[in-house]
Amino acid sequence: MRHGKKINHLSRKSQHRLATLSNMAASLIQHKRINTTLAKAKALKKYVEPILTRAKSDTTHSRRMVFRYLQNKDVVAMLFRDVAPKVAERNGGYTRILKTGFRMGDSANTCLIELVDFNESMLAAKTDAAAPAKKTRRSRGGKKKDAAPAAEATPDTTTNTEEPKSE
Repeated sequence: MRHGKKINHLSRKSQHRLATLSNMAASLIQHKRINTTLAKAKALKKYVEPILTRAKSDTTHSRRMVFRYLQNKDVVAMLFRDVAPKVAERNGGYTRILKTGFRMGDSANTCLIELVDFNESMLAAKTDAAAPAKKTRRSRGGKKKDAAPAAEATPDTTTNTEEPKSE
């Protein structure tokens, strides 16, 4: 039984798994989205979200701690320069996993993992949805009994569009 075993080992030894997650995290930060299997994406999400949280504070210590995980100077610079200001006001949930189906060769469940604040199509749809839509109120009541029918009280004169002919 697997009681209390939260880490997906991804069929790798620990050093191989950490190297894989480090490379995938660097690729995710660099390209803003990557295609991978669902198991790797879920493991990557647990790996990269604390890194993004630490990147919110731009100090020497946080840069060194992030470099310990990513091992890539250029990606660390890109993280603190481009990504961190966008995720600064977000309290978590920096990544999104979208399932894309099954891989042809081994029918592994594949997905797309992306940084939430960098998907332009989703952000455009969110701003369009944020515009207040006209709300209508539907009541349960039917016709009121006291109201007189308005159509019988006032004759409609706008329907006669023909002018009388003069002889």
